[in-house]
Amino acid sequence: MTFQGKHLVWLIAALLLLLAPLAAYPLFLIKILTAALLAASVNFLVGYAGLLSFGHAMFYGSAAYVSGHVLKTWGVDALVGIAAGVLVSALLGLVTGVLAIRRQGVYFSMITLAFAQVVYFLALRLPFTGGEDGLQNVPRAPVLGLIPTDDHLAMYYVCAVIVTAAFWLIWRIVHSPFGQVLKAIRDNEPRAMSLGYRVNQYKLLAFVLSAALGGLAGSLKVMSFELATLTDVGWGTSGDALLICIVGGMATLWGPVIGAIVVIALEHSLASTPELVQIVQGLVFVLVVMLFRKGIVGQWLAWWQGRQRRQPSKPSAQEAS
Repeated sequence: MTFQGKHLVWLIAALLLLLAPLAAYPLFLIKILTAALLAASVNFLVGYAGLLSFGHAMFYGSAAYVSGHVLKTWGVDALVGIAAGVLVSALLGLVTGVLAIRRQGVYFSMITLAFAQVVYFLALRLPFTGGEDGLQNVPRAPVLGLIPTDDHLAMYYVCAVIVTAAFWLIWRIVHSPFGQVLKAIRDNEPRAMSLGYRVNQYKLLAFVLSAALGGLAGSLKVMSFELATLTDVGWGTSGDALLICIVGGMATLWGPVIGAIVVIALEHSLASTPELVQIVQGLVFVLVVMLFRKGIVGQWLAWWQGRQRRQPSKPSAQEAS
């Protein structure tokens, strides 16, 4: 895709975000945005660093609880509450990463899952979380003391701006020298080590960044829906994030967005028959794996790149004459 084409995609995405409330309820759109950001944090770790985490819900849920508690107890600005959740999730990612990053493959994944289960039981037992009832009645604080968020539409646009900035940050990181090193480690770690790169430090930083992005999604979720529950830290949330990545396409920027739209729309349409949600999601997953091996966006990009390669190049002026 050309430089102008990439900017055109960003412009179209911005227009769709602005006009989306005309076609759908703002809270439904916020749910898609937060799910897409959580999936993007997983996609950044798995697709670009090659680290499969089964415990990303601990960053999402812990940030939700911390942000909700700070907003409810201290009465601070919205950005302060969000920053508190992101900071805690990043610190949790640092602690988890230091212990897990030296392991590879399924061992790394199992360590992240074990930490997630510890966070789940802490959320169940700690007094400020509300236990099985969850943390309720979280207030919507104004942003910078100027932008009220009581209205659902205003809250949507605040989330849209923050999520767009997060996706832009991911895009910049992936296309930076740091991102290129991450791809090299993902593709051939021994070779990256032989070139003198401190592989574990790069992977640890990627893990902490991914944890912070997942925490940002959790902070936005608790502020928007005014509630944090055990579901936010449950293993099912981590599984849903991976499912969104696979459906949309791993190692693609827009894959988590398309995957979130598909998965959340399915959940919403089947809300009256919740017992069918898991069945239909499973069928969609099987269908994507069989027909779109690289996910919806990944398969489309592969087709487009193949089409571009098959197009005959234009003859030069000398050849034309």
